[in-house]
Parts: sequence; structure tokens; C-alpha cells
Amino acid sequence: MIVRKGKDILRPFRVALDGVVYTFRTQRHMRIHLYVTLAIVVVALLLNLRTREILILLFMINFVLVAEMFNSAIEATVDLVSPNYHPLAKFAKDIAAGAVLVTTMMAVTVGALIAIGDEAWERIRLNLLAEQPGIPFVGRLILGCVTLLVIIVIGKGLGKRGTILKGGLVSGHAAFGFFFAGAVLFLSETPLVTALALILAFIIAQSRWEAKIHSVSELVLGGTVGLVLSLIMFGLMPK
Repeated sequence: MIVRKGKDILRPFRVALDGVVYTFRTQRHMRIHLYVTLAIVVVALLLNLRTREILILLFMINFVLVAEMFNSAIEATVDLVSPNYHPLAKFAKDIAAGAVLVTTMMAVTVGALIAIGDEAWERIRLNLLAEQPGIPFVGRLILGCVTLLVIIVIGKGLGKRGTILKGGLVSGHAAFGFFFAGAVLFLSETPLVTALALILAFIIAQSRWEAKIHSVSELVLGGTVGLVLSLIMFGLMPK
């Protein structure tokens, strides 16, 4: 009886390990995540990161791996229940994949913040506490691109058609085109360069209209979002 109880106790662990091995064997993304995990651990040790920072990295990596395993489980369940194509089946798979993307982006962000180091954060803190705080051009450009991407995702989510890369309520191509054109408008002192940047933005928007990917209203909305954000980032934000 004791042996059987021992087997019963160990069986859940064996089954769980079988699930990890099966995911690693069949899912290419899982293998990539594990390879990246090993590389990050090695780099963390070489950089002499503190124990707290290594634990945070390991937590975020574990977060991504768990999300990938749930994604694989959901895909297998959906394929079993709905072997033929169904919009809801695709919807379930897309959401699961989106969860992996969100956790991966968060893990990359946390890793980047740790890699910046305390000295850089101290400089940023002193800059923010200064009488005239400002963010360098590259920082404003990166912050603007990230903010614009979030706005586009929200805008496409509010619409009833299109995907993140094609169609939708807000034209991402027009938004980024006019955002960069607005950046040139506020930073360049040459009217010809500004005019060329705006013309290129209009050409980008016009190409999306000719391809029947976006309507005029969607292009106008995307272009407006890009211009307004460039006004905030390069016109109103202290330099």
C-alpha cells in the first residue's frame, strides 16, 4: 500500500513534466523562449546583477513560459473541439497568442529597465526634478512610437473590422507617417524638408486608400492621431 501511495504522489509530477517536455518538443516558440531564458541567465550572471534583479528576471521569464504553455493547451483544445475552421476558434487562438505577446513585451520591458541600471535612472530622476525638465529627442521619439502603438491597438480594438496589421478604425500607417512628419515639422528649420515629409505621409495614406484597406475617415483619424501626438511630444513637451 505504501508503494502505491508513493506512486500516486509522484504521478502528478511526472504528468506535469511530460507536459513541459511535450510543449518543448512540439512548440517552436517554447524552445525559443527556453533558449532565450538560458541566454538571459548567463548574461545576468556576467553583468553581476543583484539577486533581487535576477529574481525579477526569472519571474518575468517564468510568466512568459507559463503563458506559452497555456497558449499551446488552448490551441490543442480548440483543434480537438473544432477541427474545421470557425471564427470563434480563430478568435480563441488569437487571444491566447495575444496573451503570450503581452507577457513577452512586458518581460522585455522589465529586462530593458534593469539593463539601464541605477545610474541612468538617477540621471533621469535628476532631470525630472530640474526646473526645466526635458527628454532628449531619441527618448521622445521612442516614447511617442510606443504611445502611438498603444493608441492604434486600442483604436483597432474599438472598431468592428480589421486586424492589427491590416484595416481597422485607426490607420496605423497613416498615424506613424504623420507622426514622423510632425516630428520633422517641429524639429526642422527647412520648409522644403518639412514639405517633403508631409508629402510622404500623404502618399502613405493615399496608398492605403487605393489598396482599399482603409476608408478616408480611418485615414483622417490615423493622421490626426499621429499629428496630435507629434505636437505633444515635440511641440509642447519641454526639450
